[in-house]
Amino acid sequence: MTHSSNSEAARRSAGVAAKADPERPTIKPLALTMGEPAGIGPDITLSAWQSRRDYALPVFCVLGSPRVFEARVRTLDVNVPVKPVDTLEDVHKVFETALPVLTIDDDYDSTPGTPSVAAAPTVINAIERAVELIAQRQACGVVTNPIAKKVLYDAGFAFPGHTEFLAHLAGKHWAGKHTPVMMLASDVLKVVPVTVHIPLGKVVSALKSELIVTTAKITARSLAHEFGIAKPRLALAGLNPHAGEDGTLGTEDRDIVAPAIKRLRDEGFVVTGPHPADTMFHAAARKTYDAALAMYHDQALVPIKTLAFERAVNVTLGLPFVRTSPDHGTAFDIVGKGTARPDSLIAAIRLAGELAARRQMATA
Repeated sequence: MTHSSNSEAARRSAGVAAKADPERPTIKPLALTMGEPAGIGPDITLSAWQSRRDYALPVFCVLGSPRVFEARVRTLDVNVPVKPVDTLEDVHKVFETALPVLTIDDDYDSTPGTPSVAAAPTVINAIERAVELIAQRQACGVVTNPIAKKVLYDAGFAFPGHTEFLAHLAGKHWAGKHTPVMMLASDVLKVVPVTVHIPLGKVVSALKSELIVTTAKITARSLAHEFGIAKPRLALAGLNPHAGEDGTLGTEDRDIVAPAIKRLRDEGFVVTGPHPADTMFHAAARKTYDAALAMYHDQALVPIKTLAFERAVNVTLGLPFVRTSPDHGTAFDIVGKGTARPDSLIAAIRLAGELAARRQMATA
């Protein structure tokens, strides 16, 4: 299997998080969900475990089907012992010599590259169990492997994606309102879409000054408390070409985005904009801010996937627990071929460990 031991891109991915504190506290294992079993999640998980020492990865336990991983080991012909575990208590001991897998509903068949609705309950239950383990203080955070949303929708899944489902689960285990914010983070760029999984035609009606303010505040506070950036600088993109040209190319930037920026500044946040989105992401511009807020999904994801496709990490801010994920999909066309690169998953595991350690230190 191709993995990232000799990948300079993967080594740079360590820069996603703040530098590790050599005296950081020992943390509980991370819960790594299997994701879509017919996708590359098992491939890159096996490769990440193989790279555990190269990147000093925090201990993690897979939640899913041991049979799927054992079968993928044979398909890929890699030396990864798979060890089913009943609890997370002994994972630290197991992790050095085998990939620990906490069994979640193992009663289905999975064919690499061919998703099946029969596996959907396992995929969903693994996410639910991961959050439950964090609530029970048996795990320190969750890293989610890619899912096939269409398969889950066909099985009755009622949420647009991971982010919304995790916010729902947070409400079951923790008091208060939880507003999830999706950040894509890499060593060269951190970006947050204000509106996320909605059609482009509905962005204008969904975009409100209050939503921008809320998203910016959650982003700034997370950068300060979890990423170690004392005074975060945020740059906000305009919605329209040239940020609206003072209303001649659309009034939303003048009437919605600019008032949000003023309010944030009045409250002491370091914010600039609205900036034309087409000039925000070149190297010199990126040096002027710590995170960029974009007004819609592709405005945020196109630049970071262009700059850091194989090492960007999806981070969910605004939750009472740490959640990261690789920033790519299931890649059914390369499952089991040994070509799936684990760079983004490795970065996601590293970042989750860093954020969990910071949270633990903050509450100690």
